Amino acid sequence: MNKEDPYGQFADVMRGAMSTHSRQAVSGLGAVLGTITASGVKLDDFKHEVQDYLVAELPGTLKLPEREITGAISGISDVAGGGTTGTGRFLLQKEEVEEAVWSLGKGLKAGDRVLAMRVNSGNDIVVLCKVVSANA
Repeated sequence: MNKEDPYGQFADVMRGAMSTHSRQAVSGLGAVLGTITASGVKLDDFKHEVQDYLVAELPGTLKLPEREITGAISGISDVAGGGTTGTGRFLLQKEEVEEAVWSLGKGLKAGDRVLAMRVNSGNDIVVLCKVVSANA
């Protein structure tokens, strides 16, 4: 670049400023690991606990396959009118449960590792899921 070229100097300054601004705008955004605490979530890349955070909730239809389970039976009247207890096998038919909701927040406890996402320019944190070791 020619030092006498004011337009070239201006272009270099603008390029550097835009690069710095872009880097600052996207830093701190995206997914990050964290740990649920007794009163919030502590993100791995942020030194303070975040107490006001959001938790993913997934509404939809729950599809259950046909399955057989074994369980206790109690309180069924026998022929003499008395109650009976024991064990039995139950065949549950395939079904769909409408308006089912999976609420992640109700299953989280202090110490759980989570995947969180920064949204709204980094102003809000959404906990997406609990993460566990693949070897567990």
